[in-house]
Amino acid sequence: MAPITGLSHLVNPLATPDQLANSSSQIDGVPGDLEDSVRFEGVKLIQAASVLLRLPQELAAEAIVIFTRFWVGSEGGSLIVNNAKDVASASLYLTAKPSAHPVSPRLLLTTFEYLDKARPLHSVTSRNSVQPEDCFLSEGSYHAARKVLIKTEAQILRTLGYQTHVALPFTLCINYLQALDAFKDQHAQALARRAFAHLNTALLSPQLLYLTYQPPALATAAIYLAAKEVEVKLPGDEWWEVFDLDREELGFLVVAMMSMAGFAEEEAVKWGKRKVPLTADEVQSEVEKRRLLDAGE
Repeated sequence: MAPITGLSHLVNPLATPDQLANSSSQIDGVPGDLEDSVRFEGVKLIQAASVLLRLPQELAAEAIVIFTRFWVGSEGGSLIVNNAKDVASASLYLTAKPSAHPVSPRLLLTTFEYLDKARPLHSVTSRNSVQPEDCFLSEGSYHAARKVLIKTEAQILRTLGYQTHVALPFTLCINYLQALDAFKDQHAQALARRAFAHLNTALLSPQLLYLTYQPPALATAAIYLAAKEVEVKLPGDEWWEVFDLDREELGFLVVAMMSMAGFAEEEAVKWGKRKVPLTADEVQSEVEKRRLLDAGE
């Protein structure tokens, strides 16, 4: 990804069309739909771990963006080489470390071990603390996993060129709602909640919305869609242009956000009770299985 300049705290490095079309995984023969499934599962793993560890949603969002960036482009990680579950845990560890909510390697690895055993992840709905008996790691297993965690963290940093800055649209979303005087409406709280829900859902998008659009565009699209759902009329016929978003980009983002529910349902049906492959060996096995089926063997 190209380095960011100027007001870097407000913008992100965006993926180029070439990077999106030529990931290391696809170069290594991983079908695009399988790549989408693995990334989707990895993102859900990070989100579930953040809930169990009681981390702020902002940290989860940052970790998800770092995880997603790792796989983009021919210089990125390959699912045939790298274990997606290791990259997921290392992304959350890397993001939480300098924050006000650092997580110890043992607690992090124990949580991810529990979630890996609990997959498919739609079965993990409790916000209760992780139970030790559900995810015990022996000393030997812990030290081996910690070594992998530190190695994967270093690999993420090298792959991203140590560019770990992530700008998020959540604060902008509130600022834009204030600028639009939306909080004067009786449905203001519902509007804000729906807009935030769409921003969180967009983190899981197979269209990699957080890697292809800047936070202002994401915030504007989320507000537009939320206002339609909550039936709040915003001032001006084309108010989104005030935030430098044209109608075509707005339309694409709204459709992408609306399509997430269907995508999630399709993934659940596609995999059923099978676990989505999250290790390089599992991905390679799935690729080989598909090759044999296509060849009629």
